[in-house]
Amino acid sequence: MKIYELAPSPSARRVSIFLAEMGIDVERVSIDIRGGENLSDAFQAKSQNGLIPVLELDDGTTISESVAICRYFDEAYPNEHSLFGHTPLEKAQVEMWQRIVELKGLFVAMQAFRNITGVYKDRETCVESWGEVSRQRLIAFLPILDKRLSESAFVAGDTFTVADITAYVMCNFMKNLNINLDDSLPHIQAWCQTVSQRPSVSQQ
Repeated sequence: MKIYELAPSPSARRVSIFLAEMGIDVERVSIDIRGGENLSDAFQAKSQNGLIPVLELDDGTTISESVAICRYFDEAYPNEHSLFGHTPLEKAQVEMWQRIVELKGLFVAMQAFRNITGVYKDRETCVESWGEVSRQRLIAFLPILDKRLSESAFVAGDTFTVADITAYVMCNFMKNLNINLDDSLPHIQAWCQTVSQRPSVSQQ
C-alpha cells in the first residue's frame, strides 16, 4: 500500500498527522503538482479527482480525498480512540465540526491562496478579487472557531479528533495569506500550542 502526495500540501499533511496519531506507517510517493505530474495519464488513472493525496491499496484499488483516506484507516485499523468518534453523538459532533472547519476554514483558505497567488493559473481560472473575498471570509470565521474553543478543550469536544487536524492544518496554512493568530483569538492560540506539542504534529 502507498500514498501519492505532495507532503507540504494541506490535504497531504492532514493524512500524515492522522496516520501518525494512529501509529501507522505507509510508503509515500511524491507527486510534482507544480510541474503538472498529477495531470499525466498515469496519475489520472489512479486518482478519481486528479488531485493528491491518493491511497493505493495492495490490490490496486485507489481512494482519493484526504478525509476518505482517513476514514478508510479508521475503519480498517480500529483502536480505542477513534478520531471520528465512537458513540452516535460523538460521531455526529465530529462530523459536524469537521465539515464546519473544512467548508468555512480550510477550503476557503485554499481558495484564497490559489486565486490570489495564481499558482495554478496555467490550468485553472484565477480571480484575484475572489481570492481576496475568500481571505476575508476566513478572517471572519476565526472568531467563531475561537468561541467554540472557549467552550471545549478540542474542536469537537473533550478529545482530539480529525476536526482538530483540519483546524490545525488550516491555522498553519493561512500564514501563506498573511493571516496570523493574534491576541484577539486567545483560545485558538492556546489550543494551537497544545496541538503543536502532540508527537503526531511536532515530528512532521
